[in-house]
Amino acid sequence: MPVNLAYRAYQLLWEALDWLYPPKCGGCGTLGARWCIECTQKTIEIMPPICPICGNPNSKNEPCERCLISPPLYTSLRSYTVFSGSMREAIHRLKYQHDIGLGEVLARFMIPRIGKLDWSIDIITSVPLGLVRFRERGYNQATLLARPIALFLKIPFSSQALSRTRETRTQVGLSVIERIENMTGAFKAKNELVQGKNILVVDDVATSGATLNACAKALLESGASNVYGFSLCRALYSPKGVIDIS
Repeated sequence: MPVNLAYRAYQLLWEALDWLYPPKCGGCGTLGARWCIECTQKTIEIMPPICPICGNPNSKNEPCERCLISPPLYTSLRSYTVFSGSMREAIHRLKYQHDIGLGEVLARFMIPRIGKLDWSIDIITSVPLGLVRFRERGYNQATLLARPIALFLKIPFSSQALSRTRETRTQVGLSVIERIENMTGAFKAKNELVQGKNILVVDDVATSGATLNACAKALLESGASNVYGFSLCRALYSPKGVIDIS
């Protein structure tokens, strides 16, 4: 696929900033790159066998029990890597330490994986933050991942397709049921932007899929045709809870 000039210009902007302000690796702190070769080599990519619906690894490459018992509203969810080690550190720096340059460099790993999926996408959006968190942080980390993806794939990005209707608790430490309850009714979508469209929702970390499912409900109720999700990281889970492999 030919590189979009707008995407290349976006990359060059960050590369110019790297030259002016030499960066440190978001995973290990090594000076000289926003993401170093060593951290790339340590990254655990999520590959089949996985559930074809929620994307959680399993042994059969078939729909998992949870998706069979309670099928999600979204069509499919995929993730690039496991939420552990250097990637966990990078996500924390992106979200809490204003290391916003990580958004562009980490999106580079997501782009080829999304391009290989047989998804027909009309609009790309990101999981929105609540107003309080957005004011505290000053940016949406999921948007920093989604924008370069949209530029490269030449698909419109919309920050207005989804919005939060209320503040929610952090999902960290919650059970699957608590995550679902926490996200129920937390989003709304704009009919005029999503009606009849296939929507890709980008996030930094996925676990149970509860956030994407709540986004999908809002989008589908506003007339979207299909909702897909792609996250940079996946916090693996089992019926007993989240699997911490860091």
